[in-house]
Amino acid sequence: MHNNFPINTAVSLVVDPLISRFLDSRRLSTNLLHGLSAEDCQSQSMDDTSPTKWHLAHVTWFYEVMVLQQFESNFQFWCPPYAVLFNSYYNIVGDKHPRPKRGLLTRPTLDEVLAWRENIDDRIVELLKVSPSQPLRWMIELGINHEQQHQELIKTDLQHLFFNNALYPAYLSTPMERPLTKPLVQWIECPTGIQIIGYQGPDFYFDNEGPVHDELIQPCWIRNSLVTNAEWKVFVNDGAYLDSKWWLDEGWAWVQREKVQAPLYWLISDDKAQYHQFSLRGVVQLEDDEAVRNISYFEAEAFARWASVSMPGHENVRLPTEFEWETIASTQSQCVQDLFGEVWQWTNSAYTAYPGYRPWSGLAGEYNGKFMVNQYVLRGSSALTTPGHTRKSYRNFFPTHSRWQMTGLRLAKDIG
Repeated sequence: MHNNFPINTAVSLVVDPLISRFLDSRRLSTNLLHGLSAEDCQSQSMDDTSPTKWHLAHVTWFYEVMVLQQFESNFQFWCPPYAVLFNSYYNIVGDKHPRPKRGLLTRPTLDEVLAWRENIDDRIVELLKVSPSQPLRWMIELGINHEQQHQELIKTDLQHLFFNNALYPAYLSTPMERPLTKPLVQWIECPTGIQIIGYQGPDFYFDNEGPVHDELIQPCWIRNSLVTNAEWKVFVNDGAYLDSKWWLDEGWAWVQREKVQAPLYWLISDDKAQYHQFSLRGVVQLEDDEAVRNISYFEAEAFARWASVSMPGHENVRLPTEFEWETIASTQSQCVQDLFGEVWQWTNSAYTAYPGYRPWSGLAGEYNGKFMVNQYVLRGSSALTTPGHTRKSYRNFFPTHSRWQMTGLRLAKDIG
């Protein structure tokens, strides 16, 4: 017996949600070019930053080398030398251009990079339409999250670049929204005992967010609010940057060597009567009730030491561990301000592997695991983080001296 079922022609018109998310992500990156010149996109202000053009090229390199080369039949490079020029740190893939010299890559031009992006975008979409295997879809999901990381880096790297220009140019022209008045400082008790740490759920997460495991949380409080500019001004005016007793030995050597006197991007008049801050909107007045940002781990740790003896109600404060932070985010988020969307928050947890951690297999294996040394964990997200790229289990990480990212802190203290 033969059944003639009607053909649902609407099915062929359905757009794969992953294709839509991929294209939205790619479009968001190029939208960041608005208001920039080719010269803006070419320059590199220090070894730790990269030119905007390089970021746009590198995330395209990821899709060409990590996705198309592995899954596309009859694969051919758009331009074979790009495989070296725009490799970041993937040793298993092959050679790479020296990171400190990315600003010297005047060729390819920005227009050529954008043409390359369009070619790769078309090929990725076609590949998803023709053979959307699960391994392919997972690699594209990784690529989207990878590009979201670089979208934030484009903005932070541009801020550092423009800060090194005596014109102090603005990248954004829209006025900054006035922050809400910060609440009175309160101390939120963190749940104690064995707590479950790590990503749980069906969606994408980075390898360093797992495996799920137990951590013992000792009795402690977490501050409901981030440390503010007003509080940091007291730290500055109290001469804390001139007093070695607040600093780790390596931090004190860094302060003296780099002649650090305040958070990065602070502009203080000689008489300390005027405080301004350089932002993506140019030079703006330093707002007391905003969270302090662009501080290193050294500065965050020194502030905690200073605050523990200098700020009423802050006796014996310290930086929270990343596990205390995640526990509060999981259980008491309604009581805590600005866990996400304002500044990345330093913890006193060294960036290392969770129990049972294994790097991803294949080419993605170098993504996070090999950096688990000489770094500290930051939690949350910043005002520059791409929307949707936040999770309570997300583990950002940077060396102790880094502060060109939008990094701040909240405090904790032990009970008893």
